[in-house]
Amino acid sequence: MLAIQTVNPFNNEVVRDFKAMRPPEVERRVALAHSTFLKHRQDEAALRAQFMRRAAEILLKRKEEFGRLMTLEMGKPYAAAVAEAEKCATACVYYADNAANYLSNRRVDVDDGEAWIAFQPLGVVLAIMPWNFPFWQVFRFAVPCLMAGNAVALKHASNVPQCALAIADIFQAGGFPEGLFATLLIEADQVVDAIASPHVQAVTLTGSEPAGRKVAM
Repeated sequence: MLAIQTVNPFNNEVVRDFKAMRPPEVERRVALAHSTFLKHRQDEAALRAQFMRRAAEILLKRKEEFGRLMTLEMGKPYAAAVAEAEKCATACVYYADNAANYLSNRRVDVDDGEAWIAFQPLGVVLAIMPWNFPFWQVFRFAVPCLMAGNAVALKHASNVPQCALAIADIFQAGGFPEGLFATLLIEADQVVDAIASPHVQAVTLTGSEPAGRKVAM
């Protein structure tokens, strides 16, 4: 079992320890994400885009700070870490500009009447993310997820907890409603219970085959 902590990989110094959230707190956060989703799933795409552009601005304004955090937690070279924050900002702007078009109704030719394909948000999407790109792996999923009107519950790798918390702060500071992005500081063996929550509608994972098997079960 991996502890949830920041360990400087340069000297193995434990910088900060975190206690795993207990099941009631995990469910409270997931339930809050769900209730927030219900209130905001009908928000206009333009409003979400406004929030997402603010998130991009925060990423660029504080990219050195976020770069240092990535370097501290998982040893990424500082220049690469700053570039990762910049790349995340690019994703925010891209989906802010294009999500409305991607999500617009698509007419379908039928012999009688009218038909179309409509894209509707699902609800809370649980993301299980790895440590190697601590910001980018989350943003590449979370940005289109939020722009589509969904909520996020993030179980990040146990060695990058401060990155996980910082990402949640970025989206909230950008204007997304409090609770819509929930960071879950939990251990690997708690993931099954999180998936079983009635509020979790989908799961996305980037990780090992054993982790994928557990999620699939």
